Amino acid sequence: MKNLILMVLILTSTITFSQEVVKSQDLNYNDAGPNKGKFFVYWGWNRDHYSTSDIKFSGADYKFTLYDVKADDKPKPFGIYFLKLDELTIPQTNFRIGYFLKEHYTVSIGLDHMKYVMRNDQIVRMNGVINTGGAFDGVYSNVDKVLTSDFLLFEHTDGLNYINMEVSRFDNLDNWLKFSVKNIDINLTEGIGVGILYPKTNTTLMGKELYDEFHVSGYGFSAHAGLNFTFFKHFFIQSNFKVGYINMQDIRTTKDKRDKATQHFTFIENMYVFGARFSLTK
Repeated sequence: MKNLILMVLILTSTITFSQEVVKSQDLNYNDAGPNKGKFFVYWGWNRDHYSTSDIKFSGADYKFTLYDVKADDKPKPFGIYFLKLDELTIPQTNFRIGYFLKEHYTVSIGLDHMKYVMRNDQIVRMNGVINTGGAFDGVYSNVDKVLTSDFLLFEHTDGLNYINMEVSRFDNLDNWLKFSVKNIDINLTEGIGVGILYPKTNTTLMGKELYDEFHVSGYGFSAHAGLNFTFFKHFFIQSNFKVGYINMQDIRTTKDKRDKATQHFTFIENMYVFGARFSLTK
């Protein structure tokens, strides 16, 4: 009899515990609701870090390579131009618009407006030949070259424009974290992207005339992960960490179309954006 009573108590406790688990699993802390069919758009700013790169320059009377060239981004202090429509490209910015194909998957297109500035006065290794009739003529064979401003200014500052398409996964973390704060959702997103480089390269090479026009110069691909905080179902702020590879084989350097440069490098991009998620049908 005692054993029977014990078994009944154990069984009752197990059923009660199972019901509580089911109830807790049924809880949904996500306030924003279903994603499928929604659009999203965001705008924000970035900081960038670049690997060294070998830059090859060629023209009618010169051909040389600079090895392991260092470069930096060009952030601007916060100012009114961060928000003015006619000055949006002064800071390093990001814009993206996308669509939820499924509950957890998005497709989007966007612009990563980064800036790339070669460090002047650095010492690099140089190989090649220059025969322009100027002060830099000579044969260079593994020589140390100081990159003075009268020899070379090289930057993609308006900018290193990576126009890309991304496919991403989007997951709400509220249930997993048991985060129950009303009107705030925590989400994780990660994905991959591919696109073209459309820089406006500012270059002054050995005193030649400046060329400063937009030009399709190559391609890139990237991967990213980010943390998204959504407020009142529609508005969000997001921090993204992106790594990628850029290959530019057709960089215009002067007004002479025979003059060009090539380079490839990797990058790390930290971006901070704000945006909205919405449906056009509801």
